[in-house]
Amino acid sequence: MALTVVEEDVSTPEPPETFPPPPAVVTTPCDPWPRPYYLEDSLRKVLPYHYTYNTYCKERWRGRELLDIFATEFRDRPVEYYKDAIECGKVVVNGHPVPSVHAIVKNGDIVSHTLHRHEPPVTAQPIGIVHEDNDMIVINKPAGVPVHPAGRYNYNSIVEIMRAERGHQWNPLPCNRLDRLTSGVMFIGKNAVAAEKLSVQIQDRAVKKEYIARVIGEFPLGDIVCEQPIMQISPKLGLNRARASGKDARTVFKRLAYYPPRRRNGETAPEEDRRTEQEKERDSHKPWKAKEGYSIVRCLPLTGRTHQLRVHLQYLGHPIANDPIYCNQRVFGPSLAAGDASGDKDEDIISRLSRMGKSEVAEAMAYHDEMMEEYNKKKAEKMTGELCDVCNTPLYSDPGVHELGIYLHAKRYACDSGGWAYETGLPEWALPPKGMEGPVEVTEEEEEDLVGLAEKVEGLGLG
Repeated sequence: MALTVVEEDVSTPEPPETFPPPPAVVTTPCDPWPRPYYLEDSLRKVLPYHYTYNTYCKERWRGRELLDIFATEFRDRPVEYYKDAIECGKVVVNGHPVPSVHAIVKNGDIVSHTLHRHEPPVTAQPIGIVHEDNDMIVINKPAGVPVHPAGRYNYNSIVEIMRAERGHQWNPLPCNRLDRLTSGVMFIGKNAVAAEKLSVQIQDRAVKKEYIARVIGEFPLGDIVCEQPIMQISPKLGLNRARASGKDARTVFKRLAYYPPRRRNGETAPEEDRRTEQEKERDSHKPWKAKEGYSIVRCLPLTGRTHQLRVHLQYLGHPIANDPIYCNQRVFGPSLAAGDASGDKDEDIISRLSRMGKSEVAEAMAYHDEMMEEYNKKKAEKMTGELCDVCNTPLYSDPGVHELGIYLHAKRYACDSGGWAYETGLPEWALPPKGMEGPVEVTEEEEEDLVGLAEKVEGLGLG
């Protein structure tokens, strides 16, 4: 048998491939338990505490300077604060201080910001329980409380308040989303399976929703369908407008009641016009001034765009009466953008809105009812001119309780197949004012009529 000589391999083996470690993440200094809540002046407040935000570099941040990102993406504090925070090491990238405020942020970077956190107060009104079983809690969310921790809110959120009430390890799973300013029906899953099942139903539009709104002026009678597409024109401010090039949006509206304004003598009949010619000329440029009284309107959204009801009501010329954005003449001008689907004034609108709540008062300037005199005595949350003793952050004044939400309430959610339905009564602001008659509930017949109209609109494929 022949022998074969095998040469020994004397080559140097290649070293194993190595990978860089993941970016360092700064951890929050503490997670106080029980949560640092206290109640004062009908508000739920949180004692200031230190907290660290960790954020992966977003696509739009790539290649930009660190200070530029903070100055343009965040409204919580002035640019001087962010400059100082970067230079002092309160803002770091991948766990390390940066050489200057001009450091470039790259894809994969983690930006950490440790600060003395001041949360805005929310209403002390408890979270109402509409229904509870082994899988789900149906709540009546108070207006003014965000669902999830976001922005300046953390412990003052539905998720954290419910966790504080039921135990640190309890994990509430919201299945639908309501804006912070909106009240009404919300579903909180007790386990992932139940939460996923309901979330899929809502996303697949297998759930009918009905909202109640209080709007300026006399909303028209009959069945009103708005099909204006909606576009977000400022991600930073969360501002949306009616736009032909926006996303498809459809809402069915029907007036429930109209309440004319009260006069000084308590009557509702028109008063003699005692304005001077100068005042008449001034008011001629303010169309909303002619919209007297207010209407209670039922709203059935057939799509789920952000701020859909608020934008559609504004487009129809009857914005929500105390909406600090879409019913604000300082932001949208004398017409309040009624019937306006153009983008001609977007830059001016964004600029004016960005100042609201900072040097100016964010209030609904368009609507003046019997509450307005008291409203003006209690200005909305704004900077006080004082600074925090710990971090020198400008402090805000407390908002009045009536300023924590808007007149928009998620009244009813119902499964298309009829398997379940949950609803609340009408909110207090939707009930007849003292001395006037009006509906105190939505009748079953009215419910069926509006649902039938919504089904017809969907069936015809309008929009």
